[in-house]
Amino acid sequence: MNKYDTLISGLSSDLKPVSPPPNINRLALVWCLLSAVYVVVVTHLIDPIRPGAISQLGSEPRFLLETMLGVAAIIWFSLLAFRSAIPAALTRQFAIAGVVLMTLWLLQYVIGFVSPALDPSKLGKRDHCYIETMVYSLPVILTGLFLVRRLYPLGFVRTAMSVSLVAGMLPALYMQLACMYAPAHILSFHILPGLLMVAVGAGIAVWWRSRDPVLASEYL
Repeated sequence: MNKYDTLISGLSSDLKPVSPPPNINRLALVWCLLSAVYVVVVTHLIDPIRPGAISQLGSEPRFLLETMLGVAAIIWFSLLAFRSAIPAALTRQFAIAGVVLMTLWLLQYVIGFVSPALDPSKLGKRDHCYIETMVYSLPVILTGLFLVRRLYPLGFVRTAMSVSLVAGMLPALYMQLACMYAPAHILSFHILPGLLMVAVGAGIAVWWRSRDPVLASEYL
């Protein structure tokens, strides 16, 4: 046996079989679904949703479209976030499509200043909806970061920002049913607090990365 064979034999002697990587799309969808269930349950535990909100989904097509756009954008960004944790799994086209979808959803509330999907009303107003939006999203951010950390993302902070956007938008979207409907209120007290969680998630990721020897060698 020559020296190269000896080297190869030595390097491979301690190798152990490893489990195959998880199905990234399935993992993202399960996380998104369980997070949505958590948000719905905890929201109901605090206060009931706005009277008549569910029936409005069937009677008001614009309101249904607005809600479905939000659901689609959140699901798409869940896939985007987890794909960004694996090299080459996220394409530029997929990322752009996610941004476009999220923008189309949020634009509905801007359009609502001129032509709202529902007549603006204070019916169902929750006193601390903006705090609820931020607090409910924190466990979703932490579980998402824990899952993507196990995938060894090359850009942990970038991935964390996408995870946090999903986490912030889940309660922001459900507040469309749980709280009063008025475009100005929605943008200020539901959407804006949800967007602020992106910065919170990025801060958590930076802190985590500074204390994790594996993540510490990665870049944004």
